[in-house]
Amino acid sequence: MSTPEFSRPVRSDTLSATPRTLRITAEPEERAALARRFGLVGLERLEAEVHLHRGTPDIVMEGRLDADLTQSCVVTDVDVRASVAETFTIRFRPEPAEPSPEEEIELAEEELDVMFYDGAMIDVGEAVAQTLALNLDPYPRAPDAADALRDAGVVDEAAAGPFGALAGLKDKLGK
Repeated sequence: MSTPEFSRPVRSDTLSATPRTLRITAEPEERAALARRFGLVGLERLEAEVHLHRGTPDIVMEGRLDADLTQSCVVTDVDVRASVAETFTIRFRPEPAEPSPEEEIELAEEELDVMFYDGAMIDVGEAVAQTLALNLDPYPRAPDAADALRDAGVVDEAAAGPFGALAGLKDKLGK
């Protein structure tokens, strides 16, 4: 497995029940690598402040990430600037034993923000990077995207739905 682009490893044996605060900032080459990984035009800023403490049995990381980035509009391909400011809580849990291929794994809601680690080291930077990825707009749109779609003949949801079809029939009847 390769080293993540924004790696900030922390040894688990250095953490206690008393919260430890870390401030991390991605360097230009790390931001460029993350932009490639996440399909961004650019990642101008990525920083986070996190508080780590040992829980039972997990390591808990609470924090906030702030990022400025540029994505491509899904309609016009022009640059769309965006900012992400997100608070988060992630639980680091030692890797579970390998399940058998037939065994079904179900996650409870409280397990959705869990990252597994090898028991010796957690990677705060990778956790922040993945949190950023989860908070990116999957369909960024430039301000003129609706006009471009209309010019291309794409109808909006209201016109495509059943009431739009009825409005079209009403126009045909001349009423």
